[in-house]
Amino acid sequence: MGNKLFQQARTAVKNVLHANNKAETEDKVSIAKNALSSAYANSTPAEQEQLREFQQQLEDENVR
Repeated sequence: MGNKLFQQARTAVKNVLHANNKAETEDKVSIAKNALSSAYANSTPAEQEQLREFQQQLEDENVR
């Protein structure tokens, strides 16, 4: 099954990337950041690297 917190973080980031408007995006970014934070502490080094990539995707999305 894998790391449930990691899976939740991945899903939350995908939700941000597919949000339809600015208000929706802002809410989902907050959720995604919390999910990333929670997942990081309980992840393997490989998962942590992916979580850093997800964080970068969020930051890139916020710039737009």
